Amino acid sequence: MEMSTEIGILLAYALGIFALYVVGYMFLVPIKILLRLVINSVAGAISILLINWIGANWDIHISLNVLSAVIVGILGVPGAILLAVYHYIGL
Repeated sequence: MEMSTEIGILLAYALGIFALYVVGYMFLVPIKILLRLVINSVAGAISILLINWIGANWDIHISLNVLSAVIVGILGVPGAILLAVYHYIGL
């Protein structure tokens, strides 16, 4: 074998490994974002249930609808607190 053939094979392997890295990274980033959204949604739903349970004494109730789910899914527990304050001040 010639030296140029071996270098070509080595470069092909390096390019293949780099391509696998790029494709793997492209799939990994959306999974991390989706996992963070799911964790925020679960924590937010639990906090909304706690706010509704504790807030029954002060007539605070956060309805579970699409808008509140989106706000809590993106912001997490601070979003649930924001919804409770929003409801309490009556805007």
